[in-house]
Amino acid sequence: MRIGLFTDTYPPYINGVSTSTMMLKKALEKEGHHVYVVTVNPRNLKFVYEEKEHILRMPGIPTGIYDYRLTEIYSIKALNRIKKWHLDVIHTQTEFGVGTFARVIAKQYKIPLVHTYHTMYEDYVGYITKGHFDKSSKKLVEYLTKFYCDKTVEELIVPTKKTYELFKGKYKYDRNVHIIPTGIEIERFYDENINKKRVNDIRKKYNIKNNDFVILYVGRLGYEKSVDFLIDCQTTFVKKDPNCKLMIVGDGPDLPKFQNQVKKLKLDNNVIFTGKVPWEDVPLYYNLCSVFSTASQTETQGLTVIEAMAAGRPVICIDDESFRNVVVDGLDGYLFKNKRQYKKIISDLLEHEEIVKKLGKQARISSEVYSSKYFAKRALDVYELAIKKCEKKSFKEKLKEVVYGKK
Repeated sequence: MRIGLFTDTYPPYINGVSTSTMMLKKALEKEGHHVYVVTVNPRNLKFVYEEKEHILRMPGIPTGIYDYRLTEIYSIKALNRIKKWHLDVIHTQTEFGVGTFARVIAKQYKIPLVHTYHTMYEDYVGYITKGHFDKSSKKLVEYLTKFYCDKTVEELIVPTKKTYELFKGKYKYDRNVHIIPTGIEIERFYDENINKKRVNDIRKKYNIKNNDFVILYVGRLGYEKSVDFLIDCQTTFVKKDPNCKLMIVGDGPDLPKFQNQVKKLKLDNNVIFTGKVPWEDVPLYYNLCSVFSTASQTETQGLTVIEAMAAGRPVICIDDESFRNVVVDGLDGYLFKNKRQYKKIISDLLEHEEIVKKLGKQARISSEVYSSKYFAKRALDVYELAIKKCEKKSFKEKLKEVVYGKK
């Protein structure tokens, strides 16, 4: 099968959508399929086609929202390249820019279109509007979401039940919605595949001792990720155990705010900001931590949680629907509802190393269902459905032409 993945973000830019798309491409190729990627050039305003990897990068204009760039919605130069691929199916990973371009191509050339809805945009409205016009903005988000996902696609994929309920419950979406959790290369995070010398180099760089209890967070540093929650709670853990450290891996617009928060709480020696780290180095950071924590309630799935589990680390997550289907409370991690519960969980783990090891062992086992191979096979099933639906639609259109004499 010849598959086109259309996305606004792709490595070297790193986020959940970027990682998900790259994992899908690799997994599909391992199954023997030809996979092409259309994305944004994150470096400059030039067209670049990477022949070996089949990646077409289009010029994009910075939006001012994180590092996102927006492309034109119709490019003749890109289209001429894409036509040569003779795609059997298009799978979009974004509603905007490159995603809109994909929709135009799919309609123009009658190519089956599958879409994955990655982002709960309603959770980000406040970040854009700063509290103004939230109600009307959410209505606009709902309208655009339903338009992109209802009027233009053959099949819709969502990563979690939380997103499924958004479409089926709130938006009253009356078409197929397939829940397919994003797969990852879980082997990258396995303890036996980690370069221990490089892990020790990181330990030395940040003055982390072997007996330190390290709580890890990996992700974008925006207020909606609730990193301030983790920092606030750190004061309690440091009093209990001075060797408890919070390591925050990532970058984002609110990094300065979090750094100021650390200074005010006098936690400079117990909170570490690494900034951005290369994608290939991320497994090293999971390997040196004791547990992984997140208080974010804006995730559609939370790939970092699965990565931590694959690394054999217990995950301590806020009790959000995005995590309930991933974490089994008390088996491979814990779910908490508030600061009191979170503080109790971490405080108990600080005193019971054997529980940390037991949870971590089960976490690795639990991560196996999120392998990229399983992810690709589920996606292929949806592609087949989309192709059949498109063929049926084309047949009906041809029949109308015959009956009504239309060309």
